[in-house]
Amino acid sequence: MPIRTARWLLLIAISASSAAAQTIDGGFIMPKRTLSGGVFYAHDSWDQYWEGTLKRTNGNIGTLTTQAITVVGGYSVTDRLGLMATLPYIWTHASQGVLRDLSGFQDLTLAAKFRLLSTGPGSYGAFSAFVAGAAAIPTSNYTPDFYPLSIGTAGRRASGHLTLNFQSNSAWFANASASYMWCANVKLNRNAYYTNGQLYLTNEVVMPNVVDYTLSAGLDRGHWRIPVSLVQQRTLGGGDIRRQDMPFVSNRMDFVKLDGGLVYALPKNVSISFGAAHVLTGRNVGQSTTFTSGLLYALHL
Repeated sequence: MPIRTARWLLLIAISASSAAAQTIDGGFIMPKRTLSGGVFYAHDSWDQYWEGTLKRTNGNIGTLTTQAITVVGGYSVTDRLGLMATLPYIWTHASQGVLRDLSGFQDLTLAAKFRLLSTGPGSYGAFSAFVAGAAAIPTSNYTPDFYPLSIGTAGRRASGHLTLNFQSNSAWFANASASYMWCANVKLNRNAYYTNGQLYLTNEVVMPNVVDYTLSAGLDRGHWRIPVSLVQQRTLGGGDIRRQDMPFVSNRMDFVKLDGGLVYALPKNVSISFGAAHVLTGRNVGQSTTFTSGLLYALHL
């Protein structure tokens, strides 16, 4: 059975809020004393997955669908410092088999982003560099031990981000970012578990850390912004899903996905967004397709 982890669901929540412009890995901070808020929806589904490196289907699952409604908020303290928060409500469903659906509020993510430097605009455009830090904590008592239906790992996380951005004097832009996520240990409601070829006589699971890389480019003209991104995630440890077995909370989860979006600014500081993403290749993940949409309002105080 395929793996679902909070690391992937966190990415859904972040990509669903891409219209907010002031995102953790984006190349932009909203003007000083700007307050923003929005609601975003994500629909993720797959019927094929990688069990380790073996791609397969599973009749006990059929199609796994994960949906999320994410509330986002942001505030620009200065023109160089921005604060952000996201909280998703997530529900999962398998179209076949006897596994029951799960739902609930997942993890609250709080983040701060700082512009290290900015040059230009010069002859060709402007260059900026950003650093950001984020922390996530579970907000409900959901179980991490019922994959692939679990809505998260029920573990605390912290991450550091570095983003480089170039905005040309014409309509195009380019963005590169990297992040490192530290994952705290997770406790199960049982006293022993088996993973990665070893039996552990404890209820505490050591979670592997995660690194992510994103390359983006696109057009930014007038009311329109059209980004396209290539995202790679690498898990620094963990084992593969055992053949014909359920996934485990600390399994390795690697993937490369292609992500595209469309953001349009409406009158009165309102923007709408639409996006789509598809996993190209992976390890212990579903080959999913994700659709997102959202509405954001910004208020200049």
